Amino acid sequence: MARVRFIGPEPVTVPELGSREVQPDEVVQVPDERFEGYVCQVQTWESVEEPGGSATAKKTAAKSASQKEG
Repeated sequence: MARVRFIGPEPVTVPELGSREVQPDEVVQVPDERFEGYVCQVQTWESVEEPGGSATAKKTAAKSASQKEG
């Protein structure tokens, strides 16, 4: 499964994830086939791990996280 980070300002309930409440900056797993449906919403979601577990996506996510901390 792919992973995305919620970057919105307030918690949201995501029906597709079993009506789960997702908090700001929380990383969630989404079905690979729905990944594009999340990351196309650039004001709300960002890629953490692309479908198939791409090593490039993991490196990008780690770099992004370290930039936020610094």
